[in-house]
Amino acid sequence: MRPGRPHDRPATRRGPTRRARRVALASCGALVLLLTACTGGQTTDASPSTLPPHVSVELRQLRSDVASRWAQVMITNDGPTALVVGGVRVDDPRFDGPAERINDRESTVRAGSTVAIPVQLPAVACPAPDDATPTVTLDWSTTDASGTATARLTDPLSFVPPLHARECRAQALEAAADVTISAFTPSAPGQPADLSLTITPTGDGDAKIVAIHSTNLLTWAGHPNVDYPLDVVITGDGTAPVEVHLPMIPLRCDPHVVQEDKRGTVFNVDIELDGEPGQIQLAAGEEMRGHILTWVGQWCGFPN
Repeated sequence: MRPGRPHDRPATRRGPTRRARRVALASCGALVLLLTACTGGQTTDASPSTLPPHVSVELRQLRSDVASRWAQVMITNDGPTALVVGGVRVDDPRFDGPAERINDRESTVRAGSTVAIPVQLPAVACPAPDDATPTVTLDWSTTDASGTATARLTDPLSFVPPLHARECRAQALEAAADVTISAFTPSAPGQPADLSLTITPTGDGDAKIVAIHSTNLLTWAGHPNVDYPLDVVITGDGTAPVEVHLPMIPLRCDPHVVQEDKRGTVFNVDIELDGEPGQIQLAAGEEMRGHILTWVGQWCGFPN
């Protein structure tokens, strides 16, 4: 047998050698890397009843959403992996029921991105507390977890309070009168079209329809860029319906303004109710909106 050398000593039970320890540590490191790769680098510390880490939510209303009374739940995912969102419901005591997702589908919010999910706003609840706190409940899943979470929903542009005030005011006005955009008659280029309002007293109160505003697209012949005075007084003694004819012309003839129109046919109307001034909104229906935009294009001479 060859003479022994120091590193050829028989193994003792005093513990692993340095080389063995290095091999063991390397193996553990490889296992950690493997597990991290399998989970996409994401820990599973999210409870099924809370939003995953790095996910935030807020509520906004786009200009194009006003006429249809939609809002958008904005979901931002700052985490390392994609988030899949299914059902979405917004609860707010200022509305008479939940605002629910319009499309029955799933949305993928990729890492580092934001997705807007539209919800249909229900009728407002009047009265309602001024300090109401909306929440959103959504079904979510990632590659390694899933759940249904409820979270506080911020309103960074604060669109809900004025919307609630306007629509509660409109509900109160309905006790005295029904105010509608009832007809539209187009005109030849250079001549005003006719937009008709019908104001029908309901016999349950007094009110005054003071004036109607121009929009970013439409204004009034003889009253450009200012309010068109109406001064229709409604009393609760059975006053007959009143029809008002408004001489309407385009405020501008930029093709991109018509093509990108969002609120051109939504009119602000000044009213007085129980002696208190306020404002409501009147929006043309989708069919009438299409007729108005077509007329603007013809009036302005846009190419077909």
